[in-house]
Amino acid sequence: MPANQSMRDHGTPIYELSSATRKPRVLLAEDDDPMRRLLANALRGDGFEVIEASSGAELVERIRTHLIHPKDGRTVDLIISDIRMPWASGLTVLEGLRRHNRATPVILITAFGDEETHLEAKRLGAAAVFDKPFDVNDLRTSALHFAAVK
Repeated sequence: MPANQSMRDHGTPIYELSSATRKPRVLLAEDDDPMRRLLANALRGDGFEVIEASSGAELVERIRTHLIHPKDGRTVDLIISDIRMPWASGLTVLEGLRRHNRATPVILITAFGDEETHLEAKRLGAAAVFDKPFDVNDLRTSALHFAAVK
């Protein structure tokens, strides 16, 4: 079995199986509290460090403190964001990141995944878009893929 292949069924966090020297840092933005807790717990169980945001405003603030001006010198490896949130949408935030030449991978999740939304996300450079309801294991696999530690 390759070193980074999932062994979740055996109780080993997925990221401990890689050659990474630190946990990848994921910024997770979701305004639905139970959904955010579910996703955060799943990602933490896989060995990710998760920074949570419950609105578009919090997402922008977390980007400022953990991506643009990180106090500890560590940046965010991946952003997972709901599209429709109070104050700012995930698409708006993604557009701002790309306009400022930030290449951090962004996975978007939405309950309103029409074709136009998917096309706009692709145009803006989203790494992936998941339509709710989605399989949490698929998101975990994508997070592992896109959060490659630098």
